[in-house]
Amino acid sequence: MAELELVPVKTRILTDKDDIVDMIEKYAKDLIGPDDVISVAESVVAITQGEFTRPEDLNPGWLARIMCRFVPQKGSLSSVYGMQAAMNYEGEWRMAFAMLVGMAAKCIGKSGVFYQMAGRQAALIDDVTGTMPPFDKCLVFGPKKPVEVAEAIRERLGCYGAAVADVNDLKRALIVGVSPGVDPKELSRILIDNPFGNASQRTPVVIIKNYAKVLAGK
Repeated sequence: MAELELVPVKTRILTDKDDIVDMIEKYAKDLIGPDDVISVAESVVAITQGEFTRPEDLNPGWLARIMCRFVPQKGSLSSVYGMQAAMNYEGEWRMAFAMLVGMAAKCIGKSGVFYQMAGRQAALIDDVTGTMPPFDKCLVFGPKKPVEVAEAIRERLGCYGAAVADVNDLKRALIVGVSPGVDPKELSRILIDNPFGNASQRTPVVIIKNYAKVLAGK
């Protein structure tokens, strides 16, 4: 009986000069079968799209300096630069309104409202040191059109499916984009222990072997 197997794929350091689909084909083509799902780290997809900025290119305002103090330290928006970068992307007053509503919602026991209202970059942005060198000196935004990226990977590689995933070591696995036929909730469960290696490991791609066979057997 087929079993799921997670196979990290090592690459060189990927940059904004690379195409993520080309790189997956180059490094993983011979490892991929028709029943497999290819998952790729969302921060690396974003880097190949040029979706990053440097702290020195930002000019944090008073609103960012105040709002970042209300974000738990483990969050990227707890940094004044992370907050300002997200505000530049989503709009200062949108995020300020979202925080006010989110704080009010917490008072009645409802969490997560701020991130629901503030825009996708508020949830996806990685602060400095949040991704692989040399981009650990940058703030990395969420990727553009992740669903289209996943579908392009599936079509090129001939696999069962593909996904762009935001996974960390805090048991958080968010599927940012997925091709048709792949269950994002199931994929989150599979990736929850973070098989990616965005630092010295350089394994931003993980192949989930036998996904389709195991899914069909349930």
